Amino acid sequence: MRRRQLIFTAGTIALMLAINITFACTNFLVTKGASKDGSTMISYAADSHLLYGELYYRPAADYPDGAMVDIYEWDTGKYLGKIPQVKHTYSVVGNVNEHQLAIGETTYGGRSELHDSTGIIDYGNLIYLTLQRAKTAREAIKVMSELVTNYGYYSSGESISIADANEAWIMEIIGKGPGNKGAVWVARQIPDGYICAHANQARITTFPFQ
Repeated sequence: MRRRQLIFTAGTIALMLAINITFACTNFLVTKGASKDGSTMISYAADSHLLYGELYYRPAADYPDGAMVDIYEWDTGKYLGKIPQVKHTYSVVGNVNEHQLAIGETTYGGRSELHDSTGIIDYGNLIYLTLQRAKTAREAIKVMSELVTNYGYYSSGESISIADANEAWIMEIIGKGPGNKGAVWVARQIPDGYICAHANQARITTFPFQ
């Protein structure tokens, strides 16, 4: 009996560790007033044995009317659908574009019943489509909102770090449930002179309704 209990306990611990590794991401956001040289900064660590640091280059490009973008889920490669392409996209290296806009994320999961499997935009494409389409942090939030409103949000709950040369923001987003296109989200600016961090936990607890 004791041997079975030890095996069960070991298996449970291994499962918990596997879950923790899967969601082991960390972001730090630093505002201009909190950095030595007056720069805004974001760090993005995906601390998983399944994810490795990569610096993909997406060159700036112009597209004709009617061009479409195929959307494949970032984590699995599953085809989710296609959306219209914009006329011009900005160049992106890793998670920073040519206008010094940077975006990172950590997954907090949230309530499973809010997942919408009919959505087209997963969290990875939400980041990289936005980097190709936005110049500032505020514009990035607008673009993200429009993408999930128009095409649906496929992923679970995410805390998203967004910074440009002047401001740092945190945006938290989750789906609206099966068949409900769009997402519920809130964004708050990190006050100048402060830093913020999140590691697979939603951070925004209160916010003004104006």
